[in-house]
Parts: sequence; C-alpha cells; structure tokens
Amino acid sequence: MDISSSLLVVALAALIHASFQLSLSVLTMLSGHAIGAKHSQARVLRLTTSFVAGVALMTILLLAFISLVLVDVFGHDIPLLMWATAAGLLFGVGVAVWLFYYRKSVGTSLWIPRSVATYLSDRTKATKQSAEAFGLGVSSVLGELLFIIAPMTISALVLIQLPAMWQLIGIGIYAVISLSSIVIVWVLIGGGHKLSAIQKWRESNKHFLQFAGGSGLIILGFYVYVMQVISSSVGGI
Repeated sequence: MDISSSLLVVALAALIHASFQLSLSVLTMLSGHAIGAKHSQARVLRLTTSFVAGVALMTILLLAFISLVLVDVFGHDIPLLMWATAAGLLFGVGVAVWLFYYRKSVGTSLWIPRSVATYLSDRTKATKQSAEAFGLGVSSVLGELLFIIAPMTISALVLIQLPAMWQLIGIGIYAVISLSSIVIVWVLIGGGHKLSAIQKWRESNKHFLQFAGGSGLIILGFYVYVMQVISSSVGGI
C-alpha cells in the first residue's frame, strides 16, 4: 500500500474504534455521579477532562506498544500469514460485534466481563480527584481491549511500513479520529447539555452503531486481505 492508502486504512480503523462505547459509557457515568453529588460545573469539567486525557494517552501508548511488538517480531517485512491472520481477526471481531456487543437488555449495557463492568462502575462512584479520573480513562481503554485490538493491530501493521514521519502522523490521525465521539460528548457535557438527552440518543442509535462497527471491521478485513494477501500471491506467481 502507498502512503495515502495506508493512512486511509488507519483512518477507517480509527473510525471503527470511535464507534465502540465503553469509554463513552464510563464518561457519562462519571459525569452523572459528579453532577448528582452537586459538584460545580468547573469540577465536573476537570474530572471529565482528566478522564478524556487518560483515554487519549492510553490509546496512543497502546497503538505504539503494538507497533513496537510487531516491529520487534517481524521487522518491517510483514509475512503474508500475519496479514491473513490480521484480516481474520477483523472478520472475527466484526461478527462478534454484530452478535454480542450489546447485552440483550434495555439501555446500553455492553458485552464485557461483569468483573470489568463492576470495577469500572464502582470506580466512577468513588472518583473524586482528577488523577483518579485520569486512571479511570486508562482503565476504560483496557477494559475494551477485546474489541479495539483488531483495528489497532491492523493500524500498527500498516504504520510500521511507513517512514518515521508518516508513522507519527498516522498515530496522530488514529488518536484524533478514535477519540472524536468521546470528545464530542465531553464538549456537550462541558456545555451544560443534559446527560439524559445524550443517553437517549445513545440508546436510540445503539443498533446502528453496532451494525456500523461490525460492518466496518468486516469491510476493512476484506480490503486488507485482497490488497495484502491476494495481490501479493498473484504478483508472486
């Protein structure tokens, strides 16, 4: 893939990442508890800002870490088997998102281990300081690793084949796009919008986001398989 195609893959992967909802759910819970505790708007904004900063930092570090591991294992010459495996991971996670992402219940309860959900829920209630909110943001990214590992892995595979400058640009593109949904909600909360309206929108559109996220993963997997596996195989005959 050339640079423009590579960055397009990274952007699409980041957009899929942005459709996932765990960090967004934790942000709304954190805001709800802070508002319910009669904290000032300034304090609510400090807590939510620290939370978003934690999500942003962990997203960047996780993408960089996956890229570093792949470079250490494969160098810059990725074997076809790894591309095929990554495409298969995208297909598998895409189908899982279609079938299991939301629990079959009212609201936006997600299909994540109950121990993780309980931990995050308890931490949102106990969070009083900005440092705690920052750590909660980090934890929310790790809590959804089961789903975000697919778009992050394919982005890392693409990025490590680019020149160093474009790698940094690609990481920046991934961070900005993947954080777009949570930043929008953060701005709405900071602007005084009602959490009930935000939550109502999320509930009304959860099936669309679920379908879009799963479909995006499958489409991206198909594209990567065709471009990197089939094309290379045909070119080698």
